[in-house]
Amino acid sequence: MAEKKKASKFLGTALLGLLGVSLIGFGTGGFGTNISSIGKVGDTTIDANDYARALDQELRSLGAQFGQNITFAQAQQFGIDRSVLQRVIAQTALDNETTRLGLSVGDAEVAEQVRAVQTFRGLDGQFDREAYAFTLERAGLSEAEFEADIRSEAARNLLQTAITTDTAPSDAYVDLMFSYLAERRNITWGTVAETDLETPLAVPTPAELQTFYEANPATFTTPEAKRLTYVWLTPAMLADTIEIDDATLRELYEERIDQYVQPERRLVERLVFEDQDTAEAAAAQLAVDPSGFETLVLDRGLTLEDIDLGPVAQDDLDGAAEAVFALDDTGVTAVVETDLGPAIFRVNAILTAQETPFAEARDDLASDILANRAARQIQDQARGFDEELASGATLEDLAAESDLTLGTIDWTPDAEQDIAAYDGFRQAARIVGAEDFPEIAELEDGGIFALRLDEVIPPTLQPLSDVQQQATLAWQEAQRTAARAAKADAAADSLRAGTALPDLGLDEVIEQDLTRSDTIPGAAPELVQTAFEMAIGDVRTIEGESATYIVRLDAVNGPDADNPEITALRDAVETAARQDISQDVLDAFTAAVQADARVQLDQGAINAIHAGFN
Repeated sequence: MAEKKKASKFLGTALLGLLGVSLIGFGTGGFGTNISSIGKVGDTTIDANDYARALDQELRSLGAQFGQNITFAQAQQFGIDRSVLQRVIAQTALDNETTRLGLSVGDAEVAEQVRAVQTFRGLDGQFDREAYAFTLERAGLSEAEFEADIRSEAARNLLQTAITTDTAPSDAYVDLMFSYLAERRNITWGTVAETDLETPLAVPTPAELQTFYEANPATFTTPEAKRLTYVWLTPAMLADTIEIDDATLRELYEERIDQYVQPERRLVERLVFEDQDTAEAAAAQLAVDPSGFETLVLDRGLTLEDIDLGPVAQDDLDGAAEAVFALDDTGVTAVVETDLGPAIFRVNAILTAQETPFAEARDDLASDILANRAARQIQDQARGFDEELASGATLEDLAAESDLTLGTIDWTPDAEQDIAAYDGFRQAARIVGAEDFPEIAELEDGGIFALRLDEVIPPTLQPLSDVQQQATLAWQEAQRTAARAAKADAAADSLRAGTALPDLGLDEVIEQDLTRSDTIPGAAPELVQTAFEMAIGDVRTIEGESATYIVRLDAVNGPDADNPEITALRDAVETAARQDISQDVLDAFTAAVQADARVQLDQGAINAIHAGFN
């Protein structure tokens, strides 16, 4: 049962990946040639589509992680292509081993796995052959190809299950990890803040300031910068040159009338039943306990997402509209006959009718039209600008002869003003070199720019006269920190000698049963971490941003056996350890079968796939 769930989850994820790259065209002439394979492991072909899909999914994942599109060239710098290739080779090695061992699954198992994929279900939650065929067609797959992938994955699951059976960690290991995570500490702590200092901050003498400046050159040194000359043009820069009449705005308003004039809508779920008797029995049950709706859904093997219709108006529901909109509040309807059969509807929220008059929408409409028209004008000119640059025109020439604005910037990765606020410009500035020629590139708002590296400005120590105020503040902060540390060290010595913190004029806080994952509100995170590095009776000081902490470890307690969450932690530790060991065993087995089977790669085919991403 566990293996089936795992396979179904894989298939759903794999299918989404197939759809995501359905237009890439591998194996169908998308690169001007049919690429079906990038090599072999033993007697098993390494499928080019598998490699292409894995690359695409990794690029998408990186893009989501960094919040911007990642180019293939950038991914190569991270070694993504190599890690993906090794992963696909390892998978093929397992496929080769299953073939050698004669492992496979029957047609009934494949059919069950297909029916389990959520994407292939219809509105009634059941397998829909039309949805199956349509989805595979969009992904560029035949049913035979997809089902072959299912059979291969199921066979790999059988092999992996056999390899990773009986990989339980030892009790000693689990107990040790559990004790480490669940141990508790009792501590006493206090702080020395600026308000605890007796001597007010002084102003440094010129000699003291000079000495401090010379001792801390890094503090007053500017980072390396790139001096860039650039031209740019954005839709906002052209706003004053574009006129829009009210007739155009009213026309757009009417086109978007559904956005500005919305009837009452309701957030609705629809649960369809096989027959009237079953539906009436469910309605009777809900009349007694409306909260049982979700249980009815789950009992049907569905989820709330499967039956969610989203926000609907009366016109969207046909014959069910009267029953749904007759409810005065959220709740469940009686049985309603629909095209799909008898159904019960649940209203989860009522969205009141809304109307935004033209006068209120006018500015937004004008802004959209201005942005679109300006962006089109800019794009119309972009190719010409690029051709002029390629013909030898300078950025200064372009600015003198067009609407492009010329500027310079000493750019560092921290720069965020004006054009440096755009991700596109920052990315270009980061990689531009002295040998690069300016070329037109796009900004996120539809604008364009081109840049040139004039020089690299090395880190520069600023004269004291230019940073005197900054140096004074830094000197005072250093004095403040030193004074706090000195007082905290003295208090720590007294605490070791048996004097309580309140007797030293400092507040005292006692914490009981801290665990490694706990935090203390208002205290530096290092406080708890340090407590778990100490022996009973030890006293330490910890420097924080605005205070110095004094902490004494009073007791070390074992895991709390009466806390259900803590006792459940041991099971979680054992599960995680079992998974880690299983993965290690599987990795070792995969490496062994890969070494035994000869790996042959077609670098030309791999390069062709890479070219498709550029």
